[in-house]
This record gives sequence, C-alpha cells and structure tokens, in this order.
Amino acid sequence: MTAHLTHRRAVGLMLLSAACFTATVLLVRALGEMGYANIWLVSSARFVVGLGLISAVYWREFQPAHLVRSRKLIERGVTGGIGVYLTYLAVVKLGAGRATFIGNTYVIWGALLAAWMLREKLRPGVLLGGAAALGGLGLLTNVFSTTAHPGPYDLVAFIGALLSAYVVVTIRQLHETEHTSTIFSAQCAYGLVICGLPAVLTYQPLPPTAWAVLLVAGVTAGIGQLTMTRAFRDLPVAEGSLIQMLVPLGIALGGMVFFGERFSVHEMIGAALILGGTAFTAVRSATTANAEAE
Repeated sequence: MTAHLTHRRAVGLMLLSAACFTATVLLVRALGEMGYANIWLVSSARFVVGLGLISAVYWREFQPAHLVRSRKLIERGVTGGIGVYLTYLAVVKLGAGRATFIGNTYVIWGALLAAWMLREKLRPGVLLGGAAALGGLGLLTNVFSTTAHPGPYDLVAFIGALLSAYVVVTIRQLHETEHTSTIFSAQCAYGLVICGLPAVLTYQPLPPTAWAVLLVAGVTAGIGQLTMTRAFRDLPVAEGSLIQMLVPLGIALGGMVFFGERFSVHEMIGAALILGGTAFTAVRSATTANAEAE
C-alpha cells in the first residue's frame, strides 16, 4: 500500500510538472510576441525564482555547499542551465509547437544514455521507437525536402534535446545521494552564472505587463522543475518521460489557439511520428521495468 501511494504521489507530481512546463513555454512564446523576449533575461528570471522557491520551501534540506563539492552536481547545473537557454531560444525562433516536438526527442536519447550510464537494458522497442521518432524529426525539420532544409534553430532545439536527456539520467543518479532541492538548485545556480552577465549587458526596460508575464513564467518553471525532480525519485525515467508527453501536445494546441501556429501535412506527420515513437519507447520501457519488478 505504501509503495502504491508513493507511486500515485509521484505520478501526480509529474502531471503537475507537465502542466507547469506547458504554461511556461506558452508564456515565453507570449513574451516573444510582445517583443520582449530577451532570452538571457528570461532564463535568469527562471533561475532566480527557482532559487527563491528552494529557499522558501526546502530551507532545511538544501545543501548549498554540495554545489561546489560534487562534480556530478556541477555537470547537472551547467548542462541544465545551457539547456534552458537553448530551449527558450528555440521556442521564440521556431514557434512553441515545433521547438517542443524536436525537444521531445530527449526521451529517445535519454533511453540510449540510460543504457550506457545506468546500465539499463536497450531493448528492441527502444530502437523501434527511436527509428520512428528520428523519421518524424526528419519530416518536421524538412531534412528530406529538396527545397527547404533545417535551419540553425532546428539544430539549437536538437542540442537542447540532447542536453535534456543527459540531465534526466543525471537526476536519477543524483537522487542516490542528494536531496531534490539541491539537485534543482544546481541548475539554478550555475544557470544564473551562465546567463546573468549577458542578461545585464543586454537588458532593456520592460513594461509592467512583460514583467508580470516573466514572473509568472519563472514561477511555473520553478514549480515544474521541482515537481519533476522530486517525481523522478520514485518514477523510472521511462514512466516519467511518458507523462511528459502531455507537454508537446499541450504546447502545440496552445500555439495553434493563441499564436496562430500551423503545421503543413508532412510536418504534422513528423510531429505524430515523434510523439508516437517516444511514447512507444516510454511505454515499452515502463512495461518491461514493471514486469521485472514483479
């Protein structure tokens, strides 16, 4: 019963995380539409709010000294900080839906990295789902087109996906020795080091409305990251990633409803293949993990 309740709580936290991440990306996209999308500033605001949330909620558990002593925390912080910046940049330049579908391929790369770093078994289902997602990625980014080709921001989104995969696997490793708050704070602290100075140098005054959107985006991002990090303590990478499939769906719908984003037929097919391939990978991995546990 205790294990069942723990699992239900972890699923609930992951669902909350997905909702918060969806809201965050759409809010960043809104800033872009308003003409105030300084990505350095947006990223820094997220990190500052995140550190504030940690200080308010986990002031007893937070171990700031570990941030400079643990090589793995430093790697998680630097990688996560760069990944946040690249993700937001891709959202503004490519559109929320397209950028998020490309970024969502992190599930495939995460499964491959987990096989290497965590010694998880690499099963045929992962390879099949990966092949489908890669084919979808090619369609979505026009790799197969003779007239259009992938742009530089498609590459930015792809690199962001690789970094996200590394972060997810690293979070699973760090939960063996570190508290959720310390793991999350690594991203905020090192991300702020990376983005803080450029944010100051490129700063331009924002109207109150833009500041309000920026603040809300920082809060939703902080809550989303905290709940995801905590949920991965009790959920396998595959099962947690499956729940995060709701994010690209929500963002694509939000992009169409609020920002008039549209996909061509072949881009829609590509997006469906990415979603289907990553979902299949996560389902197969979760099913296998549950069977082995029983």
